[in-house]
Amino acid sequence: MKGIRQLAKQLDISIGTVSKALNGRHDVNEKTRKRVLAAAAKLGYAPNQSGRSLRQGSTNAVGFLIEFSPEAAANSDNFFVGLVEGAQSALARHHLDLIVLPYSTQQNSFEQLQRIVARRLVDALIISATLKVDPRLDFLSRANIPFVALGRSDSGGDHPWIDLDFEGVANLAIDRLVSHGHRRIGVALPDTESNLGYVFFDSYRRALRRHRLPYTKEWVFRGRSSEAGGYQIGSDIVALKERPTAILLVYELLAVGLYRRLTEAGMRPGEDIAVVGFREGPQARFLSPTLTCFRMSLHDLGVTLGESLLAALPAFRKAYPLGTVQKIWPLQLVPGESDDFTLP
Repeated sequence: MKGIRQLAKQLDISIGTVSKALNGRHDVNEKTRKRVLAAAAKLGYAPNQSGRSLRQGSTNAVGFLIEFSPEAAANSDNFFVGLVEGAQSALARHHLDLIVLPYSTQQNSFEQLQRIVARRLVDALIISATLKVDPRLDFLSRANIPFVALGRSDSGGDHPWIDLDFEGVANLAIDRLVSHGHRRIGVALPDTESNLGYVFFDSYRRALRRHRLPYTKEWVFRGRSSEAGGYQIGSDIVALKERPTAILLVYELLAVGLYRRLTEAGMRPGEDIAVVGFREGPQARFLSPTLTCFRMSLHDLGVTLGESLLAALPAFRKAYPLGTVQKIWPLQLVPGESDDFTLP
């Protein structure tokens, strides 16, 4: 194994320049960086990462704290796979590693975060599944640890975040349903304290008011974010004397279970009840009738998460002069057959 001094001597450049190139610093030009990396590979040089981390107080790693429910894991939900790939592609430009830190919905995510910080596993964090009041964000802000949140929250002060356009989804979906003659429109929400449920519910209520439509609490359904949750919501709909003529789902897997339960009850989605899903997930693509839902690029969202975090890291702020990123991520309506009928 050759040392960094020998590598610098062979290339006839300074040790500092070699070190910066190996660490992905932005103040080294691309030609020099490639030259250093090629020489390091040829000489068999690999930096002692653990020793360097102890000296610099840095791991050159970013953590992505991801919540997994047993249902999502069992059904190969691809949402976070796409995000991780996109975020890693942004961080890899600077030779930063992305470490996925999964936790179960049955675990205490705040306690896990405290352990991660205490052990200095990563330099910065991407936090997902934000709560309306989220102690994790307040903790990171007080500790002055760089982070970006996937989702809004009332906690954390003026911190960087990116959230999906739940308001836009609710408005587009209800506008479309109203244009087809629907006035009894329900909504299916998660049965957790995730802030997305609050944001989506508030957006749903505002869209109803804009069209002067009635709000009926019996048409607000809650369940697990899974096929089983959709099946349960379908049973709740079937049991009502006065049913909604349309329903808006906040999670795509709900549609799978909902379709099955409605079909068992002799109700056909797209004919007897209109269904609008949220994200165009892989399972939803094979439903019949095809599901009206919304499309977005998980890769691009992941890249933006990575770049937003780089902008919050002191070493990369000059390269990413974005300030504190607070962005609503757009989704595109994909019309299907599940709501393609007009009431008389």
